[in-house]
Amino acid sequence: MNFKNFSLITITLVMVMALSFSAAAQDTLVVNTYTSDPAPRKAMQELVAQYEEMNPDVDVELNITAHEDFKQAIRVWLTSDNPPDVFSWFAGNRAGYFVDRGLVMDITDVWEEENFYEKFPKAFQSISVYDDKAYFLPHNYYWWSVFYRESIFEEYGLEEPETWDEFLEVGETLKENGITPFAIGTKFRWTAAAFFDYFNMRINGAEFHKELMAGNIPFTDERVADVFEKWKYLIENDYFVENAAAYSWQEGLQFLSRGDAAMYLMGQFILDATSEEVAQDLNFFRFPIIDEDVPVAEDLPTDGFMVPAKAPHPELAKDFIAFLGSVEGQRLFAEDLGRLVTNKNMDDEVYDDLTNKGRKMIDETDELAQFYDRDMDPELADKTMDSLMAFWYSPEDYRNIMKEMEAHRQNFIND
Repeated sequence: MNFKNFSLITITLVMVMALSFSAAAQDTLVVNTYTSDPAPRKAMQELVAQYEEMNPDVDVELNITAHEDFKQAIRVWLTSDNPPDVFSWFAGNRAGYFVDRGLVMDITDVWEEENFYEKFPKAFQSISVYDDKAYFLPHNYYWWSVFYRESIFEEYGLEEPETWDEFLEVGETLKENGITPFAIGTKFRWTAAAFFDYFNMRINGAEFHKELMAGNIPFTDERVADVFEKWKYLIENDYFVENAAAYSWQEGLQFLSRGDAAMYLMGQFILDATSEEVAQDLNFFRFPIIDEDVPVAEDLPTDGFMVPAKAPHPELAKDFIAFLGSVEGQRLFAEDLGRLVTNKNMDDEVYDDLTNKGRKMIDETDELAQFYDRDMDPELADKTMDSLMAFWYSPEDYRNIMKEMEAHRQNFIND
């Protein structure tokens, strides 16, 4: 063989082998999330790009699914033979549900190696660690409150109410001027559940609320009747937009945007879903105090990430989890979305004024909950939220609705 030809063949073979090795070395990490609103979607995409830049041998396939569809799809993914490597999920009972069924991976080694036990506030350990093993990576969290249009409040000389009587005065003034107090969209039910949460926590306290959510207290308890009585007053006195079930929560924002309604009980993510003009006109206040003797509690849902038990690339998944728990892996959500993040080493300056107001409110809060359908078993939550919607349309029938909810609880505890 001609030496020149031999050299050419050899070089070609080396190049082919090098390209093959490069392709083999390019790992693909599949990440499924529900960050489908425009601002969180952009932040998640940039976060993935940041990780890929830090890890040039890794290609991340980011799959973003609409929030409600994701809740249904995740159960199929986790029981399949081809789940994602990492998925976004909720703290509380929602995470525990998958832990109990062996569908997610123990990531205690990541917590230990990255010293997350010290970097995260202790409160987050209780929603991430089960039987002394870590399964959840808490990433960011947000507060719930009553968001309102500042321009409307200013026009009618309204102040942020602190007590229930002050709140009712605000509501009556708004109605007298042709403005509905609350915008809402209950097509997906959980927006209505927020009112149950807050009435229950303000009237009966967080401990009672958590025990009720856990299925340890009958829904026919007279203290639950007090919740429906207070809520019933708002429904029967036209505090909500008409035909709320026709709208998703985002569609319900139109009433706030047009100024037809002044307030919306919602999580901080409301700021992601409205126009910049409206967002700049939004402020918030704590859900009013009903009983001063009841410790103040707030819903503080925490979003994070988990690794499926059958993850195709477990070590790569754990590396991504370690990144998500770092300051670098949380900065975008703090800076761009105004989310509160779990790593205590995050600079305070990254938060805007409204977020710092939210931090201050949480600092002055006695107890925390996740949210109705995060604190409750998913199947029980699903059935009892149907009951809450029945109450929405027939508030006078709340006694029978309490019995219906109790029947669902009995089925749950007897399964």
